[in-house]
Amino acid sequence: MQTYTENVQLTLPNVDMGFLRAISKKMGWTLKRERKSGIEKGLDDIRKGNVYKAKNSEDLLKQILG
Repeated sequence: MQTYTENVQLTLPNVDMGFLRAISKKMGWTLKRERKSGIEKGLDDIRKGNVYKAKNSEDLLKQILG
């Protein structure tokens, strides 16, 4: 008997990833996650306009920690 495979993309909350891992392990499925690099996340932020400018180093620290 020949086995065919199919790739499926799911969108689900992070809290359900453990459940998905458990099911895939029991069923013998292969689970792969594509993660964005830090640069890709940064470029996405720039495209969305999530860019902030600081007046000086004190203002920068206030934005980071505040």
